[in-house]
Amino acid sequence: MILVYIEIREGKIKKSSLETLSEAKRVSEKLKYPINAVVIGYNLDDFSSELFKYGAEKVYLLENSLLKDYSSDSYSSAIVQLVKEINPEIILFPATSMGKDLAPRVAAELNVSLASDCTQIIIDNNSFKVVRPVYAGKAFAKMSFKIKPIIATLRPNIFPLVEPQENKGEVIKKELSISGVKAKVRKIVREEGAELDVTEAEIVISGGRGMQSAENFKLLRELASILPNSAIGASRSAVDAGWIGHQHQVGQTGKTVSPNLYMAFGISGAIQHLAGMSSSKCIVAVNKDPDAPIFKVATYGIVDDLFKIIPALKEELKKLYSE
Repeated sequence: MILVYIEIREGKIKKSSLETLSEAKRVSEKLKYPINAVVIGYNLDDFSSELFKYGAEKVYLLENSLLKDYSSDSYSSAIVQLVKEINPEIILFPATSMGKDLAPRVAAELNVSLASDCTQIIIDNNSFKVVRPVYAGKAFAKMSFKIKPIIATLRPNIFPLVEPQENKGEVIKKELSISGVKAKVRKIVREEGAELDVTEAEIVISGGRGMQSAENFKLLRELASILPNSAIGASRSAVDAGWIGHQHQVGQTGKTVSPNLYMAFGISGAIQHLAGMSSSKCIVAVNKDPDAPIFKVATYGIVDDLFKIIPALKEELKKLYSE
């Protein structure tokens, strides 16, 4: 069987989890494996009806008071307990911050390998293989597995959602015994005025050294206020300059994004930055330097002053979204 970890944040299923579940459904159609989903928490709402729509045939609800808030110790213990009971051949996680923290711990406890941040799954003669970027996205490695269970994390915004269907399945609720937890969540402090995470956004509007100051990032936020499901990103140089927080950084030492649209303003396109956004479906770059490396990966490029382009773009977007 295939087991899919479903991440819940603020009482909602994260889209990246539904993408992972959708890909599991496509894999199951080739391998003829049943799909199980696992949700972890305490006093959980019933998410099963939505999970059944995207391919889950059985949903496990794992509960314990120690699982109320995410902890890598307690969550990995819960998953390992379930894995040892149901023996899945494939375990898939979304490659979110939580998934990338949790999957390696589960793999270590099960003494198996992990393929992280995968962008493709290939089923070849009933053999499960994955493709993942290596060398900062310059090449792609195709990987196969010798030891089961197979564990992989799937990059968000790469795998399309399947068409939801009205399906029914089985819900199994388990009260787990959790012990040996070394860390406990005492308090969750949310950033004031927190914005949509760049890894979840369908549109990412990024600024680099060419933005010149923290004050000028308000121009990008004005664009984001017009465009639905958009988030603000940044290059490392903008973050290092203190113009914007590290949580917005896109690149090898930041976050990897794969939005439908990536807009890069004043970003030259160092290889470290390209590693974090080159899989975007459409890339629009604005830079005064015609030789900027960003233009080599851009779908559309504008060689001009971004401070002339952004106001003009803002006015056109206003017209478009007011119609």
